Parts: sequence; C-alpha cells; structure tokens
Amino acid sequence: MNVLKFGGSSVANPQNIEKVVQIIANASVNSPLIVVVSAFGKTTNKLIASAEQAAQNNANYLENYQEVEQLHFEVIEKLVPENQQEEVKTYIASLFKQLKTLLEGCLLLNEITPKTLATISGFGELLSSYIIANIASKQLDVVYKDSRELIITSNAFDKAQVDFQLTNTNCKEYFDKNKHQVTLLPGFIARTKDGKSTTLGRGGSDYSAAIYAAAVNANELQIWTDVSGMYTANPHMVKQAFPIPHISYQEAMELSHFGAKVIYPPTIQPVLEKEIPIRIKNTFEPENVGTLISKITENGKPVKGISHIENITLLTLEGSGMVGVSGISKRLFETLSTHNINVVLITQASSEHSICVGIYDEDAEKAALKINEAFAFEIERHKIDPIIVEQGLAIIALVGDKMRNHQGLSGQMFSSLGKNNVNIRAIAQGASEKNISAVIDSSDAKKALNTLHEQFFEEKVKQLNLFVTGVGNVGERFLAQIHQQKKYLKEQLKLNVRVVGISNSKQMVFDEGGISLKSWKEQLQNGEASTLERFFERTKALNLRNSVFIDNTANQKVSEVYKHYLANNIGVVTCNKIACASELDNYKKLKHISRKYSVPFLFETNVGAGLPIIDTLKNLIASGDRVHKIQAVLSGSLNFVFNNFNESTSFHDVVRQAQEQGYTEPDPKIDLSGVDVARKILILARESGYDLELSDIENNAFLPKKSLETTNNDDFYASLTEFEAQFQQLYKEAADKNCRLKYVAEFNDGKASVGLQHIPFNHPFYNLEGSDNIVLFFTDRYPVNPLQIKGAGAGAEVTASGIFADVIRIGNQ
Repeated sequence: MNVLKFGGSSVANPQNIEKVVQIIANASVNSPLIVVVSAFGKTTNKLIASAEQAAQNNANYLENYQEVEQLHFEVIEKLVPENQQEEVKTYIASLFKQLKTLLEGCLLLNEITPKTLATISGFGELLSSYIIANIASKQLDVVYKDSRELIITSNAFDKAQVDFQLTNTNCKEYFDKNKHQVTLLPGFIARTKDGKSTTLGRGGSDYSAAIYAAAVNANELQIWTDVSGMYTANPHMVKQAFPIPHISYQEAMELSHFGAKVIYPPTIQPVLEKEIPIRIKNTFEPENVGTLISKITENGKPVKGISHIENITLLTLEGSGMVGVSGISKRLFETLSTHNINVVLITQASSEHSICVGIYDEDAEKAALKINEAFAFEIERHKIDPIIVEQGLAIIALVGDKMRNHQGLSGQMFSSLGKNNVNIRAIAQGASEKNISAVIDSSDAKKALNTLHEQFFEEKVKQLNLFVTGVGNVGERFLAQIHQQKKYLKEQLKLNVRVVGISNSKQMVFDEGGISLKSWKEQLQNGEASTLERFFERTKALNLRNSVFIDNTANQKVSEVYKHYLANNIGVVTCNKIACASELDNYKKLKHISRKYSVPFLFETNVGAGLPIIDTLKNLIASGDRVHKIQAVLSGSLNFVFNNFNESTSFHDVVRQAQEQGYTEPDPKIDLSGVDVARKILILARESGYDLELSDIENNAFLPKKSLETTNNDDFYASLTEFEAQFQQLYKEAADKNCRLKYVAEFNDGKASVGLQHIPFNHPFYNLEGSDNIVLFFTDRYPVNPLQIKGAGAGAEVTASGIFADVIRIGNQ
C-alpha cells in the first residue's frame, strides 16, 4: 500500500483536480492507496482571515467566506457526476452553514478562541476531501473517510500532539477491514478523545499522510506538490537551483526546518522510525522522478542543500555577571519556553559572556519584555545588560550528512560570503557537522544563497553582474566583445558574464536575468529616465553577487560616484582617468575603500588603453622593485597626429582625421593640450608610490594660447587653421635635426613633465608608428636597460578590450 498526499496548489482549481484524479487512477493500478488532500489553494488562509475579521467586528468578514464558497460549488458543477451533484451540494451546503454560524459567533463575541479557530481552519480539508472523493468515484473504487475518526490528539487545538497508540489502533482496525482500492481522507484535522476538533499545525496534511503511512507500514509515502522535489536552494531566489535526486531523512529535516517548505518538518518522524521512504513529486510534471527521502543515500556532494529562514530576530544576553554563574542559560530558555516562543538558532561564546538566540520577528517584542523581566535583578545591578534586539535578519544554512568528512567547508562558506560583503552576525554549527548556520541581514539573503550555490553546486562557473554606464564608441564595442566572447568565457574561463544594467546620459534599462546583448539598443531606447543617482540606487537595490560598475565615459560627475559603488561592495572598472588623476586625497580615499571592503577598483585603460602598463607596474611594486624614472609616449592620438603631420598636410586635417577615427576624446583639445597625458603620467607616478598632484606636472603646451582658450570644437578647429604656419615651423625644426616630433611624458625622482620633444633616430621612440604607445620603466632591477611596454594605445576597440581584460581579472580573483 502507498500513501499519496496532495497539497493545496495541486487541488487549487478544477483543472488541477482533474490532474490529481488521473495521478490517483494511474497509481491505484498497482497498489491500494490512501490519499490525503489539503484544502483547495488559499482556502485555509481565507477562512482564518474571515474569523479574525469577524472577531474584530469587521463588516467585510464574509467576503473571503463567499469566495471560498463560490470556488467549491464551481468545482462541484464542473467535475462531480451529474447524478451525484444534488447530494454533494446538500452536504457541502450544510458544512458552509456550520462554518457561517461559527463566524457569526466570532462576530457576536468579538473574540476567537484557539478551539474555535482550529474548528474553522479545518473546514477547508473537510470540504475538499468530500468533493474530490465524489469526483474520483466516477472512475475509481474510492471511499471517503473523515480523519477525525482515526487520528486522536491532545487538547492543544492548533498544534495538537498525536496519541499514536490510539491512532495506530484505529488505523489498523479500519484499514484491515477496508477493501476499497482508494481511501480518500482530509489532512490537517484530527479529534480529541472526547470528540473536539483539532488541527496538526500549518502544513499538517503532510503529517496526516505520514501518520497513516506509519500506521499501515506503507511501501512509500508520496508528497505531491507544485515543484519537482526538494531543491538545492529556493528556485525562486536561485535560478540555477535543481532538484536533489536522493536525500536522507536527517538532511530533509534540516532543510525543512531551515525554510524548505516542500515538506512539513514533523512529517518525517513517523516514517523515519519505520524507514518508509518519502518521495516528493510534482503534480504538474508527474513524469519527473522528484526527490527520494530515505535512511541512507548514495555518496555525492558533501553539501546537499542550502536553505534559509526570513523574518528572524537575534536576541543577545550578555554581561560580566554571566561568567561562571550557573543557571543563566536555564533561566533564559525557561522564560522563552514558558511564553511559547520558539528558538530557531542558539550560539554561545566559550567565555560564557554572551548567549545569542534566533527567534521569529513576531515573537521579538514579547521575548524582549519577558527576558528583561526575568533578569531584572541582574540588570538593575549592571551585572547583565538589557537584552539586545536585532531585527531584519535571516538565517542561511548549509546541510549535508557527509559534511563532517570534508575539511574546509566552513572556510569556503564564510570566505565566499565575505568576498561579497555579506556580514555574518552569528554562527551556529553542531558537533555532528550536518548543518552550518549563519545569521545575516535579510537584504543579503538572495545574494548569499546565490553565492553559496555557485560555490558548492555549480561547475565552478563564476557569475559576474555588470552595470555599464556609457555606450558610445568604447561602450558599444565593449558590449559587442562581451556578446561575442560569452560562450568562450563560460566554457574556457568558467565565467558567466551578464550585463544587468545599461545607461547613457538620458535613459537606463535593467534586467536581473541579463540584458540581451543582441537588442540592448532597442531596450535602452525604451528604458526609463536615467540619472547617476538612480542608476546607482537600482544597482545597489539589486544586491547581486560579484557586481561590477563599468564606466566607459570621460565624465567627471560619473567619476565622483565611484566611492558609493565601492562602499557597497560593487567593483569599479573604468577607462575614465579623472578619478585617479583627481586630488591626491580622493585618489587615496578610493584606494582605501577598495581595500577596506575587498572590492576591486581597476583602471588599466587609464594609461595605454589595452596595454598592460598599470598591471605590470603594480606587479613590479608588489614584488619589491622601486621605480626611479619613467619615459613614455602615452597619447595614441598625439602620436597619430605627429606621425601623419608633415609639410604636405595640414595640422587641422590630421587632428580632424584622428578624431573621426576615434583616437581623441570627444573634445580633442583635452588630448592636444597635454592635460590627458599629464593625467596619465600622474597616475603612473602615484601607482609607483609617489604623492603628486596634477598641478605638480609641468605641462609644456605646444598649442597657442588662443587655441587653448576656445570653448567649443568649431572654434578650436578654426584656431588650428589660423596657426598652421606655427605648426609647420615645429615640424621643420625637428626635420632639420633629422628628428621626429613626439609628445613625451617623463617622471624622474619625484618630478614629472609632459611636452613635445625632438626624438633622434636611435631612440626607442623614433620608430613608434600610428597611434602606438610606449613606456620605459627604469627601476632597481632595470637601471640601464629599461622594462619596455609597447603597442596600440588608442582607439575604441583596444580601449574596450582593456576594460574587458579588467573584468576578466575580477572574474579570476
């Protein structure tokens, strides 16, 4: 014999009920069945709400009642055979009449007792089971039986304790005589010895089914619900979660205690003693194997699942008067027990100076009051502090029987959470090591679950969530590169890179599941209005693990928000030089915040576009080398200009060409004024360990004063035409010396300068072609023959690739 239980979602409407009857019919072919059903979906909640409204003298108390009544008669009309409908309707109408009388009593008395509430809340199962039994009788040999005639409990009406001796006797006598192929019973409800209705607690229909399974020594208990088993994590919060094929009783109990709502925790106990397997099945995908729960499982991953509980309050009792004093713990837990306050988690310091307990938020106010009353004497004498109450918390838990045989699981758990700035408020781990629990902020629960699932269940594929600002030349190419390389990154580097947010100066778009990089332009065009503040707030609110803000602009205001991202554990990757070349205090502050929160702040493209200049410099410094001198051509745009400018070209035309090909900033004066190069040598000096300001850089500008004072591009280009002769003279002076013009940045023993220089033919800079950059590092290890880095140093494509490289660096950390 097998026992099948169907939950509320499985019998929520006529269509679902037809699926349930078919499942019962298929299962009854091979074995007699006991079928336990819950109330139709949401019925119990609505009945309790009606009762509470009536007790509060709310005139609308019958609205929920009427919705429930309408649904039940609708099911009868659609599914019960016509020749049985009148009889069924009469019986169901009589139940609703009793129910309405009870609700009216709550209204008249303005109160609701536990006994009355238990009676009212049990009507849902009485109604559903009787109706479904009549529907199934059309094609099955089925008999209806009221569970209150079999399951006997204590007088605790809402969470009654089962008298297993009487219950098992009743079940044995009844089922030994019962010859029907299917016996259909209501779950959740029971009765005291003297005939008063009780309930087994919310989720009690599972428990009812387990009681029957144990009583008749069933072959298997099947729990049919709306998911395909117990998952590795809550699939609504962790998209990558998957069903666990096989799990032990202990693992299932731990997961169900810590919020896995697929099965009611007390369900397991009756069948565990008789080693009856439980199978979790999906009513809507019956072909799925589901999850098998049994005594022993096959060897597999040490962590079987990750679960969590929301709405947790942490209570901390501490004080010097607790150390060495016996009975403190006893008094604390007696106080909580006396007032029916359930303790979810316990942790105590070895010094005995403090005890922390986790309880549900709904009990927090009462618990704090009663504990302070219990320890009033010690509090008054300052031996113990008043209870500390912290709300808005959640508990996350790793669960697995095999965890105790694997070293380092705790370290992996806390390390991965720490890297994502998930603050842990309390930790609990039993000696059996089947469970490691941590208390965290509720706002971090989703990020924590996804982080841990990635760590323990996924094929070591790290997910990066990118938030991209600036989709001009560089930004557009960056997104194209991400799209092109997505498959490669996942297969070869085990990185799942998703773009979750995109913004320009006017609009922004977000998609937590990842924006399609085929159609991002259309999505952005139809997006919402954007500001820097709104983009940051939306990014922060999503609170995704491994979040990275990408700045593809040259905008000062964008650079000013980096500190907010870093302080909220969101990495920053930028090609925008303004932040790192800003005031020294601000530069140091950004670096400090990055270190404080262990969050990446990468800006490789600030110097040399895609060339690994800053990364190489960091490695030199980290390995103990010391930089004395830097010589560099750091402007791809200026190198392009002076490589293409000669007596047969105009300076104006060459600069225009450089801008059109994307080598210059949108305002080319930034490049030609030397400010951009000054910022770059400043950044290299700072990364070398020297404290310099931008004003310390000597800028030997070659542009006429009038050109420098222009306020728009049209005026700037007009000035270049005006001073063409002056530019030709610069070229002639260099050519006469058999030299080439290069705009050189130099740093030497704490001093830096930028400006045009005549480069002789035997110098490393002489043959620097196109828009290439070159950097020479003279250090303790490279005093004569410098370390040289050379390559393309400008252009949207290579700059985008440099940003991409920084993203990969973060992924590989």
